[in-house]
Amino acid sequence: MGRKFFVGGNWKCNGTTAEVKKIVITLNEAEVPSEDVVEVVVSPPFVFLTLVKSLLRSDFHVAAQNCWVRKGGAFTGEVSAEMLVNLAIPWVIIGHSERRLILNESNEFVGDKVAYALSQGLKVVACVGETLEQRESGSTVAVVSAQTKAIADKVLSWENIVLAYEPVWAIGTGKVASPAQAQEVHFELRKWLHDNVGAEVAASTRIIYGGSVNGANCTELATQPDVDGFLVGGASLKPEFIDVIKSATVKKND
Repeated sequence: MGRKFFVGGNWKCNGTTAEVKKIVITLNEAEVPSEDVVEVVVSPPFVFLTLVKSLLRSDFHVAAQNCWVRKGGAFTGEVSAEMLVNLAIPWVIIGHSERRLILNESNEFVGDKVAYALSQGLKVVACVGETLEQRESGSTVAVVSAQTKAIADKVLSWENIVLAYEPVWAIGTGKVASPAQAQEVHFELRKWLHDNVGAEVAASTRIIYGGSVNGANCTELATQPDVDGFLVGGASLKPEFIDVIKSATVKKND
């Protein structure tokens, strides 16, 4: 069975009520491939999750951008997995490079968060990726393998995990990993899963690319055999996000 293409839109810390409604109208009116071809998930800030969920077309889903590492309680400013489940939010993004780098979330902390979110019934987009310094020193594969291992050490099943490879040097910079560069890392991640978790998990787990993906570069990236979709940042706030969703059709003949 082929891996269903996955397109996530990470809105990050952006938007007003009016802007969010406008984005949703654009999405609702878009003609895109069916759910059989592509799974679409958008991730607004916490404060807009229920609004977006209430207005968004039923074939698109909603993700939170983060959640707390264990059950709620005296953790000011945090949002628990249980709260997301209570609001019927099906997905959460965990381990985004901005949280790893700016908020110092360690590989182990990210692994714990992924495991706890899964234990509460959420599906997880788990992010890995290297900095420019790490890439230039030739340690890309070692870095993303260690990040993936920290997740694999804590989870029992990969069924509800999408792995997002996001080279930090390509996020918001306009620099994009070439299709060959993206494919190389996706191939290595799949090989790591094959060798350390199992052949079935490696074959079925979707590995998506994030890092300045837009309407102009998505189709060429989507043709790569181990690129199973995208996690889109800035472009997910614009109409060109529809073009990224449509790039799923290049996989139909696989």
